[in-house]
Amino acid sequence: MPRDRNGTFEPQIIPKYEKRVPLFNDQIISMYGFGMSDRDIKAHLEQVYNVEVSPELISRVTSAVMDDVSD
Repeated sequence: MPRDRNGTFEPQIIPKYEKRVPLFNDQIISMYGFGMSDRDIKAHLEQVYNVEVSPELISRVTSAVMDDVSD
């Protein structure tokens, strides 16, 4: 994140203090909820959005959400 002494910078794509786009997280969780494996989700994201992600990223997203749900 760029340095902003006045605190006026507002990112347009990824909100402050976030590492991923919230919509991206929602897509991964939705596909996981339908029973797709991490590797199936990876292949789908590459085909539809033309982005390369690791199965580990998908696993971290689903684990983070599971931690929030169980609390």
